[in-house]
Parts: sequence; structure tokens; C-alpha cells
Amino acid sequence: MTALPFEDTTDFENADRGFLGALVPAVVKAADGRVVWDNDAYDFLRADCPDTAHPSLWRQAQLCARQGLYQVTDRVFQVRGLDLSNMTLVEGERGVIVIDPLISAETAAAALALYRRHRGERPVTGLIYTHSHGDHFGGARGVLPRGTEEGVPVIAPTGFLEHAVSENVYAGNAMTRRAMFMYGDRLPKAPDGQISAGLGMTTSTGTITLVPPTTDITRTGQEETVDGVRIVFQLTPGTEAPAEMNFLFPELRALCLAENATHNMHNILTLRGAVVRDSRIWARYLDEAIEYFDDRYDVAFASHHWPTWGHDNVVAFLSEQRDLYAYLHDQTLRRLNDGLTGPEIAEELRLPPGLERRWHARGYYGSLNHNIKAVYQRYLGWFDGNVAHLWEHPPVEQAVRYVEVAGGPGAALAKARGYAEAGDLRFAATLLNHVVFADPSDTAAKEALAAVYRRLGQGAENGPWRNFYLMSAIELREGPGTVQLDAANPELVTALTVEMLLDSVAIRIDGPRAWDEDLTIDLVLTDQQRRYRLTLRNGALTHRSIALDAGRRTPAGLTLTLTRPQLLGLLAGGGLAGIEHEGDPGLLTRLFGLVTTTDKSFPVVTP
Repeated sequence: MTALPFEDTTDFENADRGFLGALVPAVVKAADGRVVWDNDAYDFLRADCPDTAHPSLWRQAQLCARQGLYQVTDRVFQVRGLDLSNMTLVEGERGVIVIDPLISAETAAAALALYRRHRGERPVTGLIYTHSHGDHFGGARGVLPRGTEEGVPVIAPTGFLEHAVSENVYAGNAMTRRAMFMYGDRLPKAPDGQISAGLGMTTSTGTITLVPPTTDITRTGQEETVDGVRIVFQLTPGTEAPAEMNFLFPELRALCLAENATHNMHNILTLRGAVVRDSRIWARYLDEAIEYFDDRYDVAFASHHWPTWGHDNVVAFLSEQRDLYAYLHDQTLRRLNDGLTGPEIAEELRLPPGLERRWHARGYYGSLNHNIKAVYQRYLGWFDGNVAHLWEHPPVEQAVRYVEVAGGPGAALAKARGYAEAGDLRFAATLLNHVVFADPSDTAAKEALAAVYRRLGQGAENGPWRNFYLMSAIELREGPGTVQLDAANPELVTALTVEMLLDSVAIRIDGPRAWDEDLTIDLVLTDQQRRYRLTLRNGALTHRSIALDAGRRTPAGLTLTLTRPQLLGLLAGGGLAGIEHEGDPGLLTRLFGLVTTTDKSFPVVTP
């Protein structure tokens, strides 16, 4: 391990600065009594680091586990340690502006209650979403319950709504299963189990909600005044999220960095899966922030971790974060153009010593290794140029052949154990993975692989790597867990545009079963004055928006005249009751009969 400055306690001093009070006990429950957040479960982190954890990750976990209400500066407060993310509160003339209301309505309500306990019963007079990830909007109803949002501005970067809901719908089921591994869903919170996710402790499991934005930030330099508080915005699309923004409170001399600069190396491609981020643009927007906001702040805070005080300290922090993302981007491209593949570059490349020893550049959440592979993927995709990899067998078929080459299951298992005993855990995992894929009923191989994964996990500095390894060990021993997804919350679904709703149906069509179908259905949305033509042909459901009267020139087999709420009800299995229709309603039955319903991130579509 690189010699790290464990003697430097600045982060601990900053993480404790401004503490006003904690939630005691730090447990949040849903209305049915189910625990959705338990920060007290991490009390074991008060002890010294054991042999079952990486000392650097243990240190990060100790920092992230701090919980309570903190004063950042005059009129700016943060609640930390009540979810993966932070909730920031800025006091205005009449009430309080909430920035990023956590993941769950329950944790957001608890955070707001903690603030009010110390600062009084100020109403929520504004809501700001820094970006389009669920841990920054999901708790909205915890601070703006239904019936209280009237007249309250809800501000977000342009494109927020599209990205916020599409990420939870299009690939929601697969992402959720990966997220269970990334955050250690089934791991005990213990020194030998789940100790952190690096960005925060873990994710809450309460009710995901969404209050749609009322004001879009469309350009850098745009100013808004909320409850007497002036805010200057910087758009940063394509950085940590497709829709994201930094912003300054000039009179308070406080700068919000969203999730663009936190106290760890972030993900260029998160292990749960997402669109690959642009580290080149990320670095440029950080540089722009240094210049654009220069001399106008004394403190910077973000949606995770703890603030940085002092103008010069913030500039140094932003400069190093900028250099971090620029270096990994540029050096990956340099070596890529030298002919190296992603794994080869990831194995070779290291950060400059000036960054490597910076705590905020350590790979607690993203990692240099998998970020390099992500940059490679962004530019060249999955194929590494070696034609032997162009048409390989799928995992099971390949595994059977590997085991055969190794001399059979017994010989492969023995050789893998030898590699593990010699300390080559990486190849032991590779070989044992082939043995398990070749015969999933081989309990000895599964146990051996679980033991290797456990050792790899407990040695990992990266929180998600640790959780993935340890969760995989549990799954090998106990079988797969259940995917629990709350992204089908009605407020997320109702936020989808008509186009996104139709896309969500299209990606759930069982293509092979639909090969021989040929049908056309028109949806006339009376409240939007648009006609949408759905065509199912060659197993693909496509749609286009056309003028209202255009459809009459080319009649569809079925025309439904309805409102958007009726369309939502129809897709949720409500049938045609109350919906005007012309043509053959059997076409709708045929269409819905081809929709698979295994993806629980969207309402079950039934005839």
C-alpha cells in the first residue's frame, strides 16, 4: 500500500466542525415499523482497524459515519450521516431552502426534524436538486409533503427530469441488482462485513418520491432568488451525472459543488451500471468553477462528505480534483493509442505522487483501476482489438472448456487452491469462477471461491469492491437474494414523458414472440394535443409523434383517445374503461400479451 499520511487529521477536524447535535438513536423507521436507516449499526468503527479491513477504507468509513446537524457557515447547515448523501439547508427570509433531500422520504423527514429541533420551525420555502441521481431527490416528499408544495420553487438543472426517471426505468432492474452488491445489501454491518460505500455508509431503504421541478437552470450565470437568497448557477452536464450543476450563494460566500468534487475519487462508470461519464469534461468544468467563482466564497460543500473551509484550500482541493480526472483521462488515451487494452492500462497506470497521497483522491468509491477501463470503454467499447476475443464462447460454455483443459473439475479445484495458498488470489478467483460456472452444483468449488472472494474483499480499499466481493461470497454460500426495487413508486412513473412511457413498453417486448406480429395503434392524447403512432413490426415496437389530423389519412388498426393519466392507468393494467376507442381492441390485448413483466422497475402491463 502507498505510504499514506495517517498522521494528517485535517479531515477529522473538518468532519466534526460546526456540530450542533445528533439524532439519538440514529434509527429511522417507515410507517409500518420497518427500519430504513440505522447509523448506530456502525458504532464498531470507533475501534482501531482490524485485519479484516483496509486501513484507508476504515479511516474513510470513520469519517462518513459521523452523524448529525452541522453548521457550515452563517445560515448554511448540513445533516450528514442519515443517508448515503447529505441534506443541506440554507436559511432565507421566511423559511429554509432544502438542497438534495436524500434518498427516502423517511430519512429526509428525520433530517428536517433534526434541523428544526435546533433551528426552529421554519417552513420549507425552496427545494434544489443538484443533479439527477436518486440519492438527491428521492426524499422530496419528506420535506414537501403533498399539499405543501404550492408556491415553493423546485429548482433543477435542465434535463433533470428526463435523466432522473429514465435511469430508474430503462435498465432499473439490472441496475438495482448490481446496486445490492455495490452497497452490500445482505452484508452484516461489522468489521468483517459492510463498513462503508466510500461515498457514504450505505443507501436507505425507504420510500422513493419525486416533486417535479418548477424552474430549470439552462445556462451558466443564471441567477435565481429564493426566499430572499440570491443564487448563481454553473451548469456541469455530463460530469458525475448527465444533468448536474454547481452554484454559489454570493452573500453567504458559500459554494455548492454538488457531487462534482467530493472527498474521494468518483466513478467514471459506476459498478451498478450507468452511461459512461466524460472525465475530460468533468475536469474542464472543475477548472471553470475555479475561475468562474473565484474570490466569491470562503467555504465549499458538496452533496456527500464534509466541507472545505478557506478560499485557498478550496482552490487547492478543486485543482487536485481537476487534475485527478484529467490525468486518468489523458494517460488512458495516451496508452490506448500506444496499443494497450483497458486491463493492461489499468494494471500499469498509477497516479502522480502529488495526487496519490491526497486522501480526497483515493479510490474509495470509484477506483483508478475500473475508471481507466471506463475511459477505454467510452472511446473504444467492449472489443479490445484482439480478434480472439471477438467471438468467444459465453461464460458457461467457456468455463466447461477451461475446466477440461485444466484436467477436469478436481484438478482445476486443486490448482486454484494452490494459487490461493500462494497468494495469487486474482487468478485463483478466475480459475475457480470457471469451475463454478462449469458445474454450479460443485459445493467444494463454490466454497473455495467464496473464501477467495472474502479475502479479496477484506483487502480492498474501495468500498464497492469490498461489498461486491463479500456479497458474492454470501451468494455462493446462501444462494441469490431478492431484488427489492422501489423505483416503481408512482411519482417516478408519473414523471415520465409520453415518449419515455412508450420506450419503457418497447424495451419490455419479447422480441422473438413478436416476430410475426404486424399492428399499428394510435394514441390520441387530448390533454397534449398530440397523436402517437405505435407500430409493432419485426419484433420491434416503435413510435412517433404526428399531427392530430395526420393519423386520419393513414388509419391505424386501433385508435385510443385518452389523457395522459388514463394512459398511465392503461399501462398499469387498468383496461379500456372510460377510454374512447375505435377499431379492434384485440390489438391492445395482443400487444400487452407480448410485454414481459419480470422487470419490477415499471408497473406490470397486463391486458
